[in-house]
Amino acid sequence: MRGFCISDILGKYMTSEELFDEVTDALQLLDLEAKQVRIADIEQQMNEPDFWNDSAKAQRLSKEHAKLQHVTEPWVELRRKVGELIELEEMNDPEMAEELESSRTNLEQKFLKYAFALQLSGPYDTNCAILSIHAGTGGTDAMDWADILLRMYMRYAEAQKAKVELIDKSDGEEAGIKSATLRIDFPYAYGKLKSEMGVHRLVRLSPFNSDNLRQTSFALVEVLPEIDEPDEDDIDEKDLRVDVFRAGGHGGQSVNTTDSAVRITHLPTNTVVSVQNERSQLQNKETAMKILRSKLTHLRIAQHKEKLDELKGEDTKAAWGQQIRNYVMHPYTLAKDTRTGMETSQVQEVLDGDLEQFIEAYLKQNSAS
Repeated sequence: MRGFCISDILGKYMTSEELFDEVTDALQLLDLEAKQVRIADIEQQMNEPDFWNDSAKAQRLSKEHAKLQHVTEPWVELRRKVGELIELEEMNDPEMAEELESSRTNLEQKFLKYAFALQLSGPYDTNCAILSIHAGTGGTDAMDWADILLRMYMRYAEAQKAKVELIDKSDGEEAGIKSATLRIDFPYAYGKLKSEMGVHRLVRLSPFNSDNLRQTSFALVEVLPEIDEPDEDDIDEKDLRVDVFRAGGHGGQSVNTTDSAVRITHLPTNTVVSVQNERSQLQNKETAMKILRSKLTHLRIAQHKEKLDELKGEDTKAAWGQQIRNYVMHPYTLAKDTRTGMETSQVQEVLDGDLEQFIEAYLKQNSAS
């Protein structure tokens, strides 16, 4: 198999034969044969009459089956279409030349789009993302900025046709939010959104002071993969403190009248997770345990790689010198990623959820490194 790197082929003209070779390489990198064997194995289990007797296992396998099909089917279809295109080109019909070239261009664009997903080969890249936003330095402006980021990620998720759940939210005293946590579910959710992890800095004319002065605000974005299943080192119940309390909204307004909100503290690491979006205490506890498991898995990876500050977002201060991206609204408009150099003057479009350019730049940079 030849080396496969998306950054090596961007902007390069490919003949149909070269495109077919690149697709073949991508399928090898994708380990298509192993995935197709796994799909067949799951389908065999799904056809068993007692498949749904164990609903938890059945749901897990159904979800795995859908993800595997989502990953493999577009590539198989692309290879088929490129093969058909080569056969048509071999007919050497001048009247079809323009149409065939247009088809080749369209297939090449599809290939480049799919190839970006191949950069998402981490162990959790296909998982749902747990995205948390924390207001940082900047007072009320920072809490308003955190709320703007919350809207930005919800708009991005809508564009991806993702399933989004607001798991937890703590409102600011005057405006905005102190923090919020979203569960975002679409193919490669964590693989894409992990590029957003870090400090985000906003520069604008403040709407919260009478002099309308320019204000700099910070917010921290933490992104974790949702980990559904416990592993062999799962959490010991004796290491947990579970507190229940009444869920509340801005200004003390109650979400409900029962003590259904749950806060779980993992005592050895002092890791805290709060969830209050469900009316059922049991549901909130189950969701909190999923997030806690994700956080602790991240910590284990971080400790193994000796990169705790890089992987555990809360340990990064949302303040000067830490930002991964700047959003400037005054005296000019510019959104610029400090890691990749990607920038655009269309800041409002970015805040409306147009993040794909930043995510793709991050994937290109990491595929080239």
